[in-house]
Amino acid sequence: MNDRIPAGPITLSIAAVERDTGLSKDTLRVWERRYGFPMPQRDGTGERAYTLDQVEKLRLIKRLMEAGHRPGRIVTLAFAELQLLSDQIAEPAPRGRPAARLADLRGHVDLVRRHDARALRAELTRLMLGLGLGRFVTEVVAPLNTAIGDAWIRGQLEIFEEHLYTESVQVVLRQALATLPPGPEDGPAVLLTTFPGEPHGLGLLMAEAMLAIEGCRCTSLGVQTPLWDIVLAARAHRTNVVALSFTGCMNPNQVFDGLTELRAKLPPQVEIWAGGSAPVLHRRRVGGVLPLATLDDVLPEVERWRAAALA
Repeated sequence: MNDRIPAGPITLSIAAVERDTGLSKDTLRVWERRYGFPMPQRDGTGERAYTLDQVEKLRLIKRLMEAGHRPGRIVTLAFAELQLLSDQIAEPAPRGRPAARLADLRGHVDLVRRHDARALRAELTRLMLGLGLGRFVTEVVAPLNTAIGDAWIRGQLEIFEEHLYTESVQVVLRQALATLPPGPEDGPAVLLTTFPGEPHGLGLLMAEAMLAIEGCRCTSLGVQTPLWDIVLAARAHRTNVVALSFTGCMNPNQVFDGLTELRAKLPPQVEIWAGGSAPVLHRRRVGGVLPLATLDDVLPEVERWRAAALA
């Protein structure tokens, strides 16, 4: 006789889903009311319990949002429709840059799939030393980010594998940054960070690399710095530019309102540069905030700042 109780389906709490997908609890509740998805079960204490199928669909929706899709148009789609939509995402290489060697990209993605972090870091370091830090960021890391993201969307990578890739790139970039000499005194003092709710730091590190090689004196606070602390840090470091990075994980209203508030709290002579993949940066401009479409925009803006400082 078998007295074991059959195991029920595995479910995750709303807090676990928030950590797993990057979608806030408030967003999940709003979608539940507005779109009827996700529609969680309730556990023995009445708390929301999400099935793994729901979490997998939420991950895919999150990725599509980061690619510029609006939740109102995709949340109600079936999983197969979302997958079809994700297969249509293809970002061209940045203008003026060669499409990073596809064979190299596939080889690096394969290293991620094989969980060979040591070999991945060795290959990334080799490319960085051969190309130089600037070309490494724009010609290797930027397109490789796209390749990794596309593989994640298509279900070819797990979250932990994406994290392994991100950590490997960050290690290589930080080691390269540590070898650079301090920026000259006539270069802008740049404070880098993200708002609370924006946990992704790879774009921030890429921006720091591009700024540093252009002679900026960079101070990074890492990710998720409270707005008032950004103001205090800018004052303490005598900052000329506050550089912020955004992906599609934050609510567009939070991005717009946060930038508006930060602009009001900082002295007018302190510039705010905002970059990243969040579409709201270019759809809803904030007065006194400079949106950077790509990392290639860093050099002309640094040159503009220098020219204005000398005028």
